[in-house]
Amino acid sequence: MKKNTIVMLGGFIIAGAIVFLLMAATPGSSGVELTMKELVATQDEHKDDFVTVEGLLVEDSIKWNADKIELKFDVKDNEGNVLHVIHNGPKPDNFSEGVITILQGSPTKKNTFEAESVKTRCPSKYEGKDIKEYDPKTHKDKLNQPPKEK
Repeated sequence: MKKNTIVMLGGFIIAGAIVFLLMAATPGSSGVELTMKELVATQDEHKDDFVTVEGLLVEDSIKWNADKIELKFDVKDNEGNVLHVIHNGPKPDNFSEGVITILQGSPTKKNTFEAESVKTRCPSKYEGKDIKEYDPKTHKDKLNQPPKEK
């Protein structure tokens, strides 16, 4: 074989190994994002998948075992679908009724989800003011003000 052929072959092998390692090291990138309705309906099809799903926390269902660092709770969607969640890890800070819960993990048995990651966000925190109170002139004036000196 010529020297150029050997160098190119070696380069392809190294590039292939890097791509393989990147794909193997990032399971989330090969995951599936589903609504709760889709997950409940097709749970058996996604048992081996890394799934992202979100729902509203049902506060009465929270069971926290600090000794085992185990968190069990239910999430629901607007259509009445409920998912029982088991998470072996810390309990998020703002874990209360009405919080949107983002789960990453895999479904186990019927309507049960084993979460590797639990994140929360409070919808009211991100809501803007009522549009009726919006004054374009005030907004423009604030944008045109020079920055305050420290």
